[in-house]
Amino acid sequence: MKTNQHLINIGSDFSTAPGPRLIKEGKCSGEEFRKNTLYPKLAKAIEEGAQLIVVLDGTSGFGTSFLEEAFGGLIRENNLTLSCIEKHLLIVSEEDPDYLEEIELYLKDAEDEE
Repeated sequence: MKTNQHLINIGSDFSTAPGPRLIKEGKCSGEEFRKNTLYPKLAKAIEEGAQLIVVLDGTSGFGTSFLEEAFGGLIRENNLTLSCIEKHLLIVSEEDPDYLEEIELYLKDAEDEE
C-alpha cells in the first residue's frame, strides 16, 4: 500500500553530526546525504505523487555548505525544478526554524543559476 508521505529524519536516518559540503572533504557530507538519502527518497515520492518530509531536528546543527549542497544540489546536480521540489518536499525544523529560510534561499539561488 502506497502512502502519501515519506519521511527522513536526518538525525536518526543519516547523522547527528552533519559534515562538510562534499564527500571528499569528510564524512556525513551534504553531497553524500543528497546522493544516498535525499534524492532517492524524493525521486520515489515524486514518482508516487507523494510528499517527502525532511526533519532537521536532532542534530548538532548544519553548516551552510552542507545545506546548500544537499538542497541546492537537487536543482544543480539532479535537475529537479524548484516547483517540483516545492510540491513534493516539506522541510521541518522546530529547533531552528531559520534553517527553513536558508534552504529556501539556496533552492531559489540554484534555480536562478540554471
